[in-house]
Order: sequence, then structure tokens, then C-alpha cells
Amino acid sequence: MKCTPPSSPLAPRLFVLWLAFLLCLPGACQRTYAQDVAATAAPQSREDAWWTGPMMANSAETLPPGHILLEPYLYDVTSKGSDSFGSRTYMNYGVANNFTMGIIPVFGYNRVSGGPNSSGVQVGDITVQAQYRLRQFHEGSWLPSVAIQLQQSFPSGKYDQLGNRPADGLGTGAYTTTIGINTQTYLWMPNGRILRVRFNVSASFSSRTEVEGVSVYGTDANFRGHARPGDNVFANASLEYSLTRRWVLALDLLYNHNSSTHVSGQEYANGDPFPPDATLGAKSNRYIGFAPAVEYNWSPNIGLLVGVRIIPSGNRTSSSITPAIALNYVH
Repeated sequence: MKCTPPSSPLAPRLFVLWLAFLLCLPGACQRTYAQDVAATAAPQSREDAWWTGPMMANSAETLPPGHILLEPYLYDVTSKGSDSFGSRTYMNYGVANNFTMGIIPVFGYNRVSGGPNSSGVQVGDITVQAQYRLRQFHEGSWLPSVAIQLQQSFPSGKYDQLGNRPADGLGTGAYTTTIGINTQTYLWMPNGRILRVRFNVSASFSSRTEVEGVSVYGTDANFRGHARPGDNVFANASLEYSLTRRWVLALDLLYNHNSSTHVSGQEYANGDPFPPDATLGAKSNRYIGFAPAVEYNWSPNIGLLVGVRIIPSGNRTSSSITPAIALNYVH
């Protein structure tokens, strides 16, 4: 990864300001609505607002027992010198009241400049997830829905022994555990329309894995050693404005921090009986990004999302633009 100069301290300050805005928003909207209710249209009912969900923020709700959710995403992570085409499908099932489980398979194809592309569509690491809802939102209360989410990713994707096709690497080789808190609430704007708000935080921890040869960790064909992806902290705030029953405008704001990835081992070349130690890896990095999107819903059970995630460069993070399309179906 190409190193860039450290980013300005303005980035975390912007995120703190955004969080403070979200915390103040419920009370401000309720006071404004109470003052103007006599002069505005009737409040929109939640049954009259259909949603697919924003591009990034997970829901704090769970499925009723026996119901399913399918949401395939198609996207292209575009950065300097590469395009990473991918699909990520959320497949959830309502196991019991307030409890949902699911799996997230990932597939991808990397196109790079100055080197060979992926040899074909590759499989990424698969994730199993479970979510338990601790509290459900009720109209008239400022308290949101709250859920705890647990995800476990398994190393099903290629990550080492990539030979002359490093673009085939779509996995990490590590087991990654993610625990998060998801929240969601509804606000009624002065014009009576609904603004749905989510705020989620999560932390991820990965195991150490053996690495041999060319890998996603930047090692070469002679390398033998180990790697451990850095811990990750992720925060995501989103706003969804119900423009009409079918149309919704959405916006995500993202904060991501990755700790240093540690890679250590030896270079075995030319039959050297005393190979030198090699220390590689990536330094810690962080970014703030955003993702505007538009949702269209044919019914309460099926909708389409079109959006784009934008990550500016800074603090050892390369800039990227990720257009995406998703279909959300609940049965």
C-alpha cells in the first residue's frame, strides 16, 4: 500500500461533530414538531414508509421467526490502478423472537494495471452472524431499537501461494471475530415525514495465520512465516429520509481504524541454510468516508438501493470510490 502523509486532525473532529449532531437530533426534532404540529400535514405513519436500508449501516431489528431476508450487493471498489468487482449477499433467517442468524458469502474479481488480473471469479472469506435485539423502538419514546451482533469470518478465500497472480487473493487466512452494537430510531420531521436514524459501532479481532509465498500481505515467493491482521474499530451513522412511500434518500457517514498488521518470517532463497528474518506488514491507518444512496421500494417486502461509497485519501489510506447496487427481499 502506498504511504501518504498523515491526515489532518480535522477528520476525527468531523466525526465527533456528526455524533453530537445525531445525539441532539431526536430532542430537537420532537420540540420543533410539537411547536409546528398545528400548521403541518398529518404525521406519516411507519406503515406508509417503505425501506431497503442504507448502503452501509446494519439494522438493529430482527426477523420474525420463520421469515427470511435476502440482500445481494454488486459493487466495484475503484482505486488508483485497480478495480475490485465483488458480490456480497446477506442471507438471514428469523430463528426465534428477537433472534436472527445468517451467512454472508463473498465473491470477487480483481483487475489491476501493471500485472495479471484474477484468473477468474474468486471466493472470499465467508461470515456467519447472529443478532439479538435487546430493545425495540416504540412511538412516543426517544429510546431506539438496540441489538447486539456477533460475526465470525472463516478463511475460505485464497490469501497465499498465489504465484504470479496476486490478484487471486481475496481472503485473509485468519479467523476474524466481530462484536457490535446496532441502534435504530425514527424521527418525525416538521413536515410530518419520517427520518430513520441508525448508529452502529463494532470491533474486530483476528487470529494469526501461516503465510507461504506470494500473499495478500505483500510477501514474495521465497517467504515463509506468519501474519496477523490488525484489530479494527468501525463506527457508522446513517440517515434515511422518506421522500414518498416508495422513494427514500439515504446517507452513511463512516469511521474506520485499523491497527497495524504484523507479518514476520524468513526468506528461503538459493538454498541458504541461514535465511534472513523478514519483517513486513502494514502500519495502522484510519479513514472517514460517506455513502449517499437512493432507495426505491416496490412494496414493503422488496426494494432496490443504488449508492456510492467515497473514501478520501489520507493517513495511509488510498482513496477509493465504490458504486454499488443491492436488492432487498423479505419474506
